[in-house]
Amino acid sequence: MSFSKAFSPALREIRILCSQTGAASAGTRQFITSKYPAIKQHNPDLPVLIREASGTPARVFARFEMGVEKHVELDNLSAKDVESKVAALLGS
Repeated sequence: MSFSKAFSPALREIRILCSQTGAASAGTRQFITSKYPAIKQHNPDLPVLIREASGTPARVFARFEMGVEKHVELDNLSAKDVESKVAALLGS
């Protein structure tokens, strides 16, 4: 999935959790830095919440219509692996 297009209207919210300084969250932080602008450019009304807290395991949650929520773990992944995991989650 490319982050240069609008997501499905069924997607209601994306929440990204990670540690500000932890090595396990490095790929997630790099993903946020590189892909967040494109996501917001093509989905300006979609809430994309980024929550950073020391020691928090890296993961992303997607909330869809009718309250369906899914998540994937992102600890110790490279930015490219994070991108593919997030794409798979948002495409489901």
